[in-house]
Amino acid sequence: MFLNRRTPELPTPEQALRGRPVPEFTVPSRHTVLGNPLVGPYPEGLEVADFALGCFWGAERKFWQTEGVWTTLVGYQGGYTENPTYEEACSGLTGHTEAVRVVFDPAVVSYEELLKLFWESHNPTQGFRQGNDVGTQYRSAVYTHSPAQAAAADASREAYQKVLTASGHQEITTEILPAEGRPFWPAEAYHQQYLDKNPGGYCGIGGTGVSCPIGVAPVEG
Repeated sequence: MFLNRRTPELPTPEQALRGRPVPEFTVPSRHTVLGNPLVGPYPEGLEVADFALGCFWGAERKFWQTEGVWTTLVGYQGGYTENPTYEEACSGLTGHTEAVRVVFDPAVVSYEELLKLFWESHNPTQGFRQGNDVGTQYRSAVYTHSPAQAAAADASREAYQKVLTASGHQEITTEILPAEGRPFWPAEAYHQQYLDKNPGGYCGIGGTGVSCPIGVAPVEG
């Protein structure tokens, strides 16, 4: 991926690239591993979760390998630019993260279990980087789709901070924000399920080795 040697900074809305009203590319219709549609509307009873944890190639694979996940897709989220391209996101001028949208069956896998996977699959204390990948697009983030998701994400961050602190790690820098008002813009076709198409491809994410407790607080909804 890209190693940005200057100190990363988020752009303001005025500084951000404007983007475009329609995408420059077409998103594939189906997941190459799970076989289900990438883009909604999704079947009734499924829920949507959005996570950012560094390079989205390796991050997506973590979730599609999880039982109860119906489909995954990668994209750009949390910034300002409409229908961005990968090159624009990597420029640092969109404000977006590299994000993974996870569509899951809550009867099989809970949102709390997905949060546990999220926390343990990367280092959420690194700010605008993940390992050697440096840039605002690699920051850690959770974009929630309901008050219940927001409560669960906040509770899990608090619980994980306690065990990280006890293990000598720094403060979590993960942003937890509503997905409302932060559209998920799907990425180009070649990024979707990249590590299925390229099994030996680059994967820059790695956890802290500290286990995250789940079920730390009752969540309704």
